[in-house]
Amino acid sequence: MIRVGILGGTFDPIHNGHLEAADAARRELMLDRIMLLPARTPPHRSSEPRASAFHRFAMAALAATAKPGMEVSDLELHRDGPSYTSITLQQLLAEGYQPSQLFFILGADAYAEIATWHDYPRLLDFSNFVIVSRPGIATSHVTSGPRLFFVAADTPDVSSTEIRRRVSAGESIDGLVPSIVADHIRRHRLYVPAPVTAVM
Repeated sequence: MIRVGILGGTFDPIHNGHLEAADAARRELMLDRIMLLPARTPPHRSSEPRASAFHRFAMAALAATAKPGMEVSDLELHRDGPSYTSITLQQLLAEGYQPSQLFFILGADAYAEIATWHDYPRLLDFSNFVIVSRPGIATSHVTSGPRLFFVAADTPDVSSTEIRRRVSAGESIDGLVPSIVADHIRRHRLYVPAPVTAVM
């Protein structure tokens, strides 16, 4: 049976930390493919994503082109309301997947807050969960289980927040995102402050 890794996120923008985490999970658990799932309305963010859903999907799709076995899904982008993981996993199960085929990938920092997620703990029955180590995040709270896997990975210490700050400040983001994603950000002037209009 096909084993599918799922990496959801705002991807505002997608960066090398996301991609390395997905790659580490794929190698460790011998996953056949990775599905990137940009969220339309992230439930755990207090503000709207800076880039539109179109651009966030486009950047994820561009990043996936250099990664064999990686693809992007717009499943959450077409659904109104918060992009809850529980609902997404149930949609995938309705499409014919079995819980044993799905491997939901998240960082140790996100897993530390999983008890606050919508439909917890029932959502743990809908998929395997893969917790990938994150720089500076303690993993002593992660325990193994029949559907819980821990992957120790040397992922880059990078965040979308820092990338947006760098772009806004005119600083380089080389090495933080795939070059094709950096080109997209520059071409469409994403995360660049709007010009101030002088008042006459």
